[in-house]
Amino acid sequence: MTVIALQQAAVEGWLAAGREMAITYGARVVGAILVLLAGWWLAGRLRSWTRRTLEGSKVDEALVPFLSSMAYAATIVLVGVTVLGVFGIPTASVVAVLGAAGLAVGLAFQGTLSNFAAGIMLLIFKPFDVGDFVEVAGVSGTVEGIRVFTTEISTGDNVQVTVPNSQVFGTELKNYTANATRRIDLTVGVGYGDDLDVAERAIRDVLEAEDRLLEEPAPQVAVDSLGDSSVNFIVRPWVKTDDYWSTRRDLIRALKEQVEAAGCGFPYPSRDVYIVEGG
Repeated sequence: MTVIALQQAAVEGWLAAGREMAITYGARVVGAILVLLAGWWLAGRLRSWTRRTLEGSKVDEALVPFLSSMAYAATIVLVGVTVLGVFGIPTASVVAVLGAAGLAVGLAFQGTLSNFAAGIMLLIFKPFDVGDFVEVAGVSGTVEGIRVFTTEISTGDNVQVTVPNSQVFGTELKNYTANATRRIDLTVGVGYGDDLDVAERAIRDVLEAEDRLLEEPAPQVAVDSLGDSSVNFIVRPWVKTDDYWSTRRDLIRALKEQVEAAGCGFPYPSRDVYIVEGG
């Protein structure tokens, strides 16, 4: 009887401990499930709210899915840490592990993350848009796409160049189509024996006949320098950016023809060679 009584007492003790453990951990499991469901719902709502807010602002469309997904992922991570805390696991150590893992990943993908950060800055500050003609990182061409890691540029001979964003954001960038107007800079040289007033009048006649030139700012025509073989005029009219290249080409042709028709020449570089016979 004594052995049976001891066995019964042990069983009752185990049952009591099991009930206590079930009550304790059962409550934690239920609490963790509730936190998980609430966090999942909150993460979805936050992602939707972030997407709607960004779509209603001036943020680039390429950033909307990325930032909304980041908000969702951050909320899920926070919920996961909270669930671990419900089970009594020290969250400080978990956060430390996550931080160390993030640092290791950052060091391993340093170049990639640099391109990623530069891409985010490009999409936020938008120094250029798709369709702009730019010069950056030794490449000149039309921007075809701005990605998170790279920028795609199509050159004038229709070659697609993919430039890492770290090279785009961290270097000097020229955007030729950012402004509505551009100035055409030309140099017209005439001979030293030519009448400068006649040459200037011929140049101005060409500018007055060109309808694509803007009245304001007024075109500038002036003697700029005395070259080795010519007297050089600067010719600086303004045009709409879309008309820049076509107008520039037409002006060069028209100026040559008009200045020559006015009796002024375009001198070739020349040198006088003296031969001295010595005894």
